[in-house]
Amino acid sequence: MPNSSKRSAHGHGALAGLRVIDLSRVLAGPLCTQILSDHGAEVIKIEPPSGDETRTLGPPFNEEGDAAYFTAVNRGKRGMAMNLAHHEGRETLLHLLQDADVLVENFIPGTMQRWGLDFEDELKPRFPGLIYCSISGFGADGPLGGLPGYDAVLQAMCGIMSVNGDPSSGPTRMGIPIVDHLTGYSALTGILLALHHRDRTGCGQRVEATLFDTALSLLVPHAANWMYSDQVPGLLGSAHPNIAPYDKFQCQDGLVFLGILNDRQFAKFCTVMQLDELIDDPRFASNAARLQHRNELRSRIERVLSAWPRESVCSTLMRSGVPVGPVHTVLEAFSQPHAVHRGMQVKLEGYQGIGVPVRLSQTPGRPIGPPPRFGQHAREVLDEAGFDEGHINRLQETGVCP
Repeated sequence: MPNSSKRSAHGHGALAGLRVIDLSRVLAGPLCTQILSDHGAEVIKIEPPSGDETRTLGPPFNEEGDAAYFTAVNRGKRGMAMNLAHHEGRETLLHLLQDADVLVENFIPGTMQRWGLDFEDELKPRFPGLIYCSISGFGADGPLGGLPGYDAVLQAMCGIMSVNGDPSSGPTRMGIPIVDHLTGYSALTGILLALHHRDRTGCGQRVEATLFDTALSLLVPHAANWMYSDQVPGLLGSAHPNIAPYDKFQCQDGLVFLGILNDRQFAKFCTVMQLDELIDDPRFASNAARLQHRNELRSRIERVLSAWPRESVCSTLMRSGVPVGPVHTVLEAFSQPHAVHRGMQVKLEGYQGIGVPVRLSQTPGRPIGPPPRFGQHAREVLDEAGFDEGHINRLQETGVCP
């Protein structure tokens, strides 16, 4: 058995000194813990013996054979594998938790209880300061409690697809796993709130984030529109249910998105585009009126914009205070000079990824390294936890920590 515990020299930024045990896989949990790592937390990623599923979700793959998908949400972590269905695996995890501040898991509800690792009954009495974050599809109870959940399924179930797409395409999945993403951020927020509470009280607590709750929370303003009007929102393509003109438009050489929020911006747009006659037209004099006549307004705008090059439209209108932007590909988005200026593409040895979107003036976050190879840091982590070499060898040889 281990006889000592020592933390690795790790940490920069606002969360330096925080230790996180990450049992999560796929997207929401790993994204949450990657953000913690970017801001200085030491994250130990513990995968099942079969590995995180996203290691195989390619091509493309990196030089180590891991899918690009995996690299997107696992940088800066130390990695090992552990069979928590095995008694020695559970005992090893319990020892690692002695020196941990946060545990994040996204197993199907009931799994940790089945392993004797329930937070309320087992972990909280032993580790009263532990922040335990559980991420799941639907939570543990209720009509759907304990069922598995995936991003696109929740987009469908919770109405997101019903307001995404146009009548010709029908309800459409959003092109990014937005439910997973926001669930990761919700979990992150819950962890930070719980840490603040622990700073005041010394007590840890359970944090829960579910894809179901998150997906419903995304329905702004659609849910409020329905609640106050009894009208079920439908498909509007790229248009906005409450604002006009707020849509994509075809220019001479490509699409732009025009986002006019108020009457002042609309007047500026009309002046720059030489559509002054629209300013005093009662059909377009207010946002409410423009919504009632959005089709006529769209036709007038399209006729003008179709004669303009995309870049000229965007430059001219933006400099005049009218929000507009070109509809870029992913390549074009990251090639923008401003994306380069903001450092939103990170390149490290053997790794590249998206930059850190949150900026802190005193304790800036930064990626500290590539994602771990499968089981890469097992011996290192176990040695730091005080396990002797013979014990480590046995854990690896028996497949408890492959």
